[in-house]
Amino acid sequence: MVVNCISVNFIQNSISIRVNLLSNSCDTDSYDHAIKDTLTHLSIKLLNVFPVAQNLSLNAKKMGEERAGKRKTQVSFTIRAEKECRHHSGVASIVYDPALDRVHSAGRDGVIRTWSVAKGQFRFVHAMEHHTDWVNDIVLTCGGKNIMSGSNDCTVKLWNAQKGFCMSTLRTHKDYVRALAYSREKETVASAGFDRAIYLWDVNTLTALTATKNTVTTAALTGSKNSIYSLAMSPDGNTLVSGSTEKVLRVWDTRRYTKTMKLKGHMDNVKALVLNWDGSQCLSGSSDGTIKLWVLGQQQCISTIRCHSQGVWALAAPENFQFVVSGGKDCRLQFTDLRNANYNSTLIAMETHPILSLCLSPDNAMVWVGTTDSTIRAWPLPQLHGDGYISDEVYAGQPLMEIEGVPAIKQYAVLSNKRNILTKDTKGNVQLYDALLAIKVEDLGQIDFEEEVKRRSVPIYVPSWFSVGLHTAMVSIHLAQDENDCLGAWVSAKEVGLISEDEPDQKVNYGRLLLQALFEEWKRLSTGEQQIENTGPCNGFFSIPLHTPVVIGEQGGKTMYRFLVRDAGGEAERSCLAEAIPQWVAEQIMDDGQPPKFVKILFFLTPHTMNGKSLKRERLFANDFISMRKVMEHVLEKVEEENQQSTTGSVSGADIPAEERVRLFCLETPLSPEMDLRTVRHLLWKGPGDLVITYSLLKSERLSL
Repeated sequence: MVVNCISVNFIQNSISIRVNLLSNSCDTDSYDHAIKDTLTHLSIKLLNVFPVAQNLSLNAKKMGEERAGKRKTQVSFTIRAEKECRHHSGVASIVYDPALDRVHSAGRDGVIRTWSVAKGQFRFVHAMEHHTDWVNDIVLTCGGKNIMSGSNDCTVKLWNAQKGFCMSTLRTHKDYVRALAYSREKETVASAGFDRAIYLWDVNTLTALTATKNTVTTAALTGSKNSIYSLAMSPDGNTLVSGSTEKVLRVWDTRRYTKTMKLKGHMDNVKALVLNWDGSQCLSGSSDGTIKLWVLGQQQCISTIRCHSQGVWALAAPENFQFVVSGGKDCRLQFTDLRNANYNSTLIAMETHPILSLCLSPDNAMVWVGTTDSTIRAWPLPQLHGDGYISDEVYAGQPLMEIEGVPAIKQYAVLSNKRNILTKDTKGNVQLYDALLAIKVEDLGQIDFEEEVKRRSVPIYVPSWFSVGLHTAMVSIHLAQDENDCLGAWVSAKEVGLISEDEPDQKVNYGRLLLQALFEEWKRLSTGEQQIENTGPCNGFFSIPLHTPVVIGEQGGKTMYRFLVRDAGGEAERSCLAEAIPQWVAEQIMDDGQPPKFVKILFFLTPHTMNGKSLKRERLFANDFISMRKVMEHVLEKVEEENQQSTTGSVSGADIPAEERVRLFCLETPLSPEMDLRTVRHLLWKGPGDLVITYSLLKSERLSL
């Protein structure tokens, strides 16, 4: 047993709980995005995070220096609608609140949604958003007042189910949190996942946390050798069963924090578990395609049910174990009578996608089903009549209710301007997004995706300054982790439509503009601009939607901090951001920060031989965004210098545009005056050596020499 001491800090109406394992397995590289923990024996000193630094820019720089040498952080955000009322991807867990006739569903889009389903009609109530990755499991606690959730972001969260806000975050786990289990008599929740540890949480203690009473103690059940995928706890909380890729069931005594037995029999991962009312029997579903019924007192399997052709991923059964509903990879929703040794199984429905989650209604009249698709369906169950279960033929093959989801985005292409993104969802619909403005620009309908990408592609090169993620089935933008990459895209403000044609042109940096827009409210407060009305966008060009969620975290690792753009100026958020924002990001947000450096390209300018005379080959070093027109003008200047040193003539046609007097080539390809240097380097030259551009004077220029 490993005892953990946890310190908590309040962020508005949410609490963020940070954990350090006081054992030899303590993660020395674990981060703390809002406070620094000082360990003294078994206590953790909580630093006050509410006072706000007077100078956030200097504070961010100081914290950046203190974090030197640690893993780099990354800024990400998701392009989404202000209200996301429907799931975008698979529904991994469903729970039912009989007191309010509400269904809570957790999705792979990272959002928990609540629906009122009274009188057979569903209505969206609210969404609970704070996770940054898939939500794998949820349980309803305290008679429906609270929800606990486990996620791939390695956290367990406690929510106010009725009002829809996050109350606390538990950062104990070092890897994905895959499963939760709940004891209603003890108000205890167990959490487990890929770090192989099981933690027990007292829900009453978590809900009673305050700003002064902010420490809880938990215990870890250790001994699992593989990643844990499933948990089940008896109503009295004394018996806990875990299933894993070890292909066995481990049974634990939660009173003594000991492992009591290991049950062998499955041939693959144990993905689903259910305990009966007194914890004496257990149902298990496995990727081997079987359901097994175990008697824990005898430590043996008394029956194996084979009603699926592929893996069983979800089980639901009443506490008296009269029947079990199962689903999995084969999309079959099966109903099996457990009252006699025949174990007759009936096909209730064929879902269109593999089944991830099941939830029985309180009267056992129907089952809510979540699949890898985003739609939730409620199917009628056979009812007990006499000695057997009989299906209602009126509803056979038809769901009683259907909460339709949104098609998941499954494909994307970043266009050549490194700003627009084309996406395609599971129904073939194509959409256009703007990464700079963090918005969806247009729904293009069901068109040919590849052809649309070709049609919108133009021969231009802009350095990549972000990457795209679809892990939540929505478009997530990950700014490049390295400062030079994120700030490497310089463009003309006029050419990209940020200013009108009659305004003087200027070069702008995509990464800098977006960072200033993401942290606009944070910057306003730090500079006192929040007291001035109508100050306009902080970057001078645009603002992004205030509902945009922003995440600061380790690249490919744990989340350090999540906030909405509109909330970045809040008192608690300012303190957290001052410590979480990387130093180079803070420097770009503030006006007094150094602007990004221009990217330079080395190239050679080589003339043709003219009249038996060859001008000198020139070695140049220029900004990557300069146009070929500038190079043409440079060539004419060099010609003029040569002519001024000669006694035979002068340059004619000084008023004629440079492109009518000079031609440029790269590997025999003519270069357009509007083409920039980096496009020539990356799309035409492509080779590893130094770029060579050849110029040729038109006939009138040659005659003037």
